[in-house]
Amino acid sequence: MAETRRISHSILLSTLIAGSCFAAENLGIINIDSTTIDDRFHPSRTEVSPTAIIDGQKIDDAHVENIQQVLQSIPGMTTEVTSGDSIKIHIRGVENQRYMGEKPGVAVVIDGVPVFERTGSVNIDLDDIASIKVIKGGASYLFGDDALAGAVIITTKKGTANKSTISTEIGSFGYHKLLAETSLSKDSYNARIQASERKSDGYWANSGYTAQYVDGKIQYYIDDTSDLTFGAEASKRKKDSHGTVGGVIQALNDPKSISTGADGGGRDYARMFDVDLLKLYLTYSKDFGNNSNLLINAYQYGDDTTFDSAPQKFSSTGAVVIADDAYTTLNDYHQIQRGLKSEYRSSGDYLAYLLGADLRNNTYKNKTSYLVDYKTSASSPTIYHAGTVTGNNKTKEAVYAPYAEVKVPLGDATTLTLNGRYDNIQLDYVNYLNPGDLQKDFNVYSHRIGVSHNLTPETTLFVSRSTGFRAPSIDQLFNGTITPSSKVQSNPDLKPEQSVDYDLGIRRTIPTAENTLTYEATLFWLDRKDYIMSSIGQYASATTAHPEQYENIGGMRSKGLELSLKSDAKKTFSFDLAYTYLDAYFTQYENFYLGLGSPYAGGFTQVHYNLTGNEVPRTSHHTLNLTGNINVSPQTLISTELTARSNYYADELNQLKMPGYSVVNFLINHTEKYNGYKVDMFARVNNFFDKYYYNTVRSSGDRDYNHIYDQEDLSITVNQGREFTLGLSVKF
Repeated sequence: MAETRRISHSILLSTLIAGSCFAAENLGIINIDSTTIDDRFHPSRTEVSPTAIIDGQKIDDAHVENIQQVLQSIPGMTTEVTSGDSIKIHIRGVENQRYMGEKPGVAVVIDGVPVFERTGSVNIDLDDIASIKVIKGGASYLFGDDALAGAVIITTKKGTANKSTISTEIGSFGYHKLLAETSLSKDSYNARIQASERKSDGYWANSGYTAQYVDGKIQYYIDDTSDLTFGAEASKRKKDSHGTVGGVIQALNDPKSISTGADGGGRDYARMFDVDLLKLYLTYSKDFGNNSNLLINAYQYGDDTTFDSAPQKFSSTGAVVIADDAYTTLNDYHQIQRGLKSEYRSSGDYLAYLLGADLRNNTYKNKTSYLVDYKTSASSPTIYHAGTVTGNNKTKEAVYAPYAEVKVPLGDATTLTLNGRYDNIQLDYVNYLNPGDLQKDFNVYSHRIGVSHNLTPETTLFVSRSTGFRAPSIDQLFNGTITPSSKVQSNPDLKPEQSVDYDLGIRRTIPTAENTLTYEATLFWLDRKDYIMSSIGQYASATTAHPEQYENIGGMRSKGLELSLKSDAKKTFSFDLAYTYLDAYFTQYENFYLGLGSPYAGGFTQVHYNLTGNEVPRTSHHTLNLTGNINVSPQTLISTELTARSNYYADELNQLKMPGYSVVNFLINHTEKYNGYKVDMFARVNNFFDKYYYNTVRSSGDRDYNHIYDQEDLSITVNQGREFTLGLSVKF
C-alpha cells in the first residue's frame, strides 16, 4: 500500500508540473459538475473521475427489455439480470463474488433518491429515463454508504412539447409491452405522465414476471430563476425466480428447468416475489446570477416486498411433499427511505465550490412466519404450525452527512479538485420476539483529490484518488445476539469496509472532415480493505466446530484499463466501442471452508482453503461491446452489436472455469410521418446466431451432496438463445 501511495503521489506531482510547463487555452469560468440530486450538470473537461453519460433517446432507440443491455456499452460495467428489468449492477468487479441479494457496492440514485431494494437488485423503468450518468471509482465523497466502486445517477423524463405516445411491443417467450404517455409544456410549467406494463412468460421454468409502472413529473417555474419539481413513481411487480439448473449435464439436456440437486429438489429456495415500490420527491432549484445555484431535494422511497422461501419437504404427518409451490416461510419486508438533501454551488474564474448536506431517516421492518404445518423430517416429533411468527424486528438508520467540493485553477490549463464528506451513521435495532435494543454508530470520512490538465483544446489528462465505504449491517454486527446459536457469533467491533481508487486517464475529441471521434482511456487501480466476510468463508455452512462470525478479514484488488471510443452518430456510418481489461483478485482471503456432503446428515466435512491471490469469480479479463450503425436514410437505421467476454471462474476456489463467448444482436428502426402522426417501427434480434452460452454461473460448495466438488455443483442460468422483439409506437 505504501508503494501504491508513492506511485499515486508521483502521478499527481507529474500532472501538476505538466500544468505549469505547458500553455493551453485559458480555463475561463471554473464550473462544479458534481451533484447527488440530478444530472443537469454534465461532466466538463475539468472532471477528474472517469464518467460516462447515456442519453435517454439512445435507450429509447435501443428497444431493450432491461437496462443491462444499455449499461454494457460502458467500459467497467457488469450486470446480472435477475428477471425482466430487475438487475444487479457491478463496477470493476466489486461484489461479483456475491449473489444472495446483497448490496452491489454501487450507489444508485434516481431523481436524487437513493434506491436500494430488499431483493438486492434494482428495478428501473426503462421508458422513463432522460439520462444516465455513471461515475466510476470510489464515490462515497458524494454518495456515502455503499459507493465502493462508483455510482449510477438516473434522471427521469420531464414534459417537453405537447405530445402523446402510445406503443406496443411483442417478443419471444410471451413478452409484450404496452405504454401510454402524454406531456405538455406551458410558459409557467411542464408536465408528463406515463403508464406502462411489461409481461413475459420467460424462457426458464418459473421465470414469468409482470411489471407495471405509473410515472409522473410536473415542473413549475416560480420565476425566471427558480422552479419547483414534483415527481412520483409507483410500480408493482410480480416475479418468480427462475433460479438455475444444476451442473453442466442438466444445462445441456434441460436448460429451462430448475436445479434438481439435493439442495432444492427442483425448487428454488425463494420464489413468488411481490414487490410494491413508491417513490415521491420534491426538488427546489434557484439560480443566483449566472454562476450560482441552490438545489434542495426531499424524498421518500417505500419498498414493500413479500416472497415465499424454504421449500417444504415433509407435511405435518411426515409425508413427503413435492408440490412445486409448497414452501414453509412467508417473508414480509417493509422499508421506507426518507431524506433531505441540499446543495449550493458557485463558479468563478479563480474558484468553484459545492457545499452539500445529506440527511437520511430510514426504517427497515422484517417479519417472517410459517405458511403451513410441517415437519423437518419424517421421523421428527416436532410440528411447526402455520401462522407462527419466527422473526419480527425493525432497524432504524439515521445518516447525517455534510460534503463539499472545491475546484481551483493551477495555471491556465490545469485544475485541482478536492472533495470531502463526513458520514455519521446511527443504527438502532429492535427485536419484538426477544425484547431488547441494539445500537451502533459509525463515523466515516471519504475524499477525492484530482487534477485535470488541458493539453490542447481537444485533449484533457486527468488523475485522481477517491475513496468509498460500506458500514456493517446489524446482522453482521449482532448475528449471534439476534439468532442465539453455538454456530453463530456476534462481532460488534466491526469496522466499515473501505475502498481506495486511483485513476489516470485521457479524454480527447478528434474532429475530421468525415467524422468526429471521441475517446476516453483510463488506467485504474482499486483496493478494497477491511472487507467484511464470514470467518468461515462466503456462503459456507457453519458448524459448532467452525462457527460463523463476521470479521474484517477480507481484501480484494481490481486493476486494469477502460477504453471508450465513439464516432458521430449523425453520420451515415458510426460506431460505439467499449473495452475493459480487468484483473480482479483477492489480496486477503485466508479462511474458506468447502463443505462436502450434506450439512443436515452424517458424514459432512469441511475442507479449509486459503484463497488469497485467487481471481474474483465471474470477472473476465477481457470484455468488449461494439455497436455499428448505418443511417440508410433519415427514416431508417440499422444497428449491429457485438458483445464478447473472455473466460472466467465460476467459483472463489478457481477450480471451475467457464468458457468465454461472443454474441451478435441486430436492430432495425424505421420512422414515417402521416398527417401529423409519427409512426416508429422496429425489429430487434438478440443472439442472432443462436449461440449457446451461460448468462451466469455460480458455485460455492457441494451442491449435490455427493462429497465431490466438480462441474455438477455449478448453478447455471443458460442463455435463452435467439429471441425476437417487434414494436410499434405512434406519437401525436
